[in-house]
Formats: sequence, structure tokens, C-alpha cells
Amino acid sequence: MSLVLITGAVTGLGRGAATELLGSGHDIIVHARSRQRLDDSRDLLKAGARGVVGDLADAEAVRDLAAQVLALGVPDAVIHNAGTMDESLVLPVNVVAPYLLTTLLPGTRRHIYLSSSMHRSGRADLAGLETTWVGRSADGTSRGYSDSKLYVTVLMAAV
Repeated sequence: MSLVLITGAVTGLGRGAATELLGSGHDIIVHARSRQRLDDSRDLLKAGARGVVGDLADAEAVRDLAAQVLALGVPDAVIHNAGTMDESLVLPVNVVAPYLLTTLLPGTRRHIYLSSSMHRSGRADLAGLETTWVGRSADGTSRGYSDSKLYVTVLMAAV
């Protein structure tokens, strides 16, 4: 069976995917933002999943996360599920982390990027993107979740 990494696997869709894939006999690596959050998925670990920890808002932590994953094996697939609506974290968590993991996990055959229909209201204008790290563009307007979903959809199309 396949080795699958699922980011944001403690709750919601990530937890559901981990549960289903474990039940189908796949080898699963569940990701959590912190050791405490990984403890919240104790039942998945007892069922055979392996756990990795890394805050996707921190590029160095994403690099460390990739190293943790590769120590367990090259995943056959990554489900890029983790995400946030917190404007100050939207770009690093929703877009940069999936990009970094895609580049840092060579040999992974499948990348599944979760998005939403909110990408339709995202803005393709990249002006001021560098200040999105703090949730505001250069003109002071909010750069939000919809933009991040558009960017990750474009990343998916490019990959």
C-alpha cells in the first residue's frame, strides 16, 4: 500500500482522510502543528499512523518537517490539507508551506492540494505580496483567504 503524508491531520478533512486511508491499509504519516496537537491524534497513532510535527507558518519548521517525513520514507502522496483563515498566516501556511513541501519531498509522485470555491474571488494581483506575511498589502487592504486559495490552485496547476 501507499505511504501518504497528510498535513493538518488532527481535525476535520485531514483527520477524516487519515482515518479512511488507515482503514484501507495505507501507511499514513499524520502532521500536526505542535507536539500537543499531535497528542490529540493519539487514536490515529495507536491505529498505526506515524506522526510528524511542524508549524507551517515557519519556513525552517517546514524544512525540518520535510526531513522528519523523509526519515520515515519518501511518501507516494501528500495531501496538502492544512490551512488557516488567520490573515497574518494565510500566505505562509496556505501557499508557501505546500510549495516548500512539494520541492522538499523529491520522488513524491502525487500531490493533492486542498482548496475551496473561494479561489474564485481571489485576486491575481501580486503587488504588495511581500507584505502579505502580516496580512495587509502595501495599500493597506486585506490580503485574505480567497487570495491564498487562488494561489494554491495556481500552484496545483503548475505542478
